[in-house]
Amino acid sequence: MSYLLRVQLPDRPGSLGSLAVALGTVGADILSLDVVERGAGYAVDDLVVEIAPNALPDTLITAAESLGDVRVDSIRPYSGVLDTHRELELIDNVANARDDRLQVLVDGVPRVLRVGWSTVLDMGTHGAYRVVGSQSAPQTQAASVPWMPLQKPIALDGNADWVPEIWRDMDTKLAAAPLGPSSKALLLGRPGGPDFRPSEIARLGYLAGIVATVLG
Repeated sequence: MSYLLRVQLPDRPGSLGSLAVALGTVGADILSLDVVERGAGYAVDDLVVEIAPNALPDTLITAAESLGDVRVDSIRPYSGVLDTHRELELIDNVANARDDRLQVLVDGVPRVLRVGWSTVLDMGTHGAYRVVGSQSAPQTQAASVPWMPLQKPIALDGNADWVPEIWRDMDTKLAAAPLGPSSKALLLGRPGGPDFRPSEIARLGYLAGIVATVLG
């Protein structure tokens, strides 16, 4: 079984090694590592960790936080493909697609940005509407989208009045970015968290901007 573990740890030499040793005590192997954010004296990392099928994921939290200065932000099952060039691959896939470029985009974004689902919204005569959604996107759609049109990538309030109740019940964290100068926006949902970090919002904005250029 593989899990995506988001941890906050001291940004100093040896911290990651100590974490790897701690996780190793419960039979866990680190398969990949992404640095999500660095701040004053701390780092936030996403680790894909593999444990035995009969092992409990709670043991990963216990092992990591046994170090005292490590905090686990979230843990979730992970079944994505390990790829250090995810954004480039997605941009290439969108560029080479024929008639379904937006569908290729939303199907690839959850793996690239490690979210639960993604959709593309647009503005029409009767307000915002969904253009396409990933396979994992919820059937329930927002009746109104007061934050559109967008000028820049943002983290959205998951408890706002416009958010469907079922999204709120699942504690869905939300973020969105404009797809170039058009009225379209790329909306991401991360049920159960964790919150979108500023660095993730920036990464979303860069990806959406490049894809918008590819889409023309």
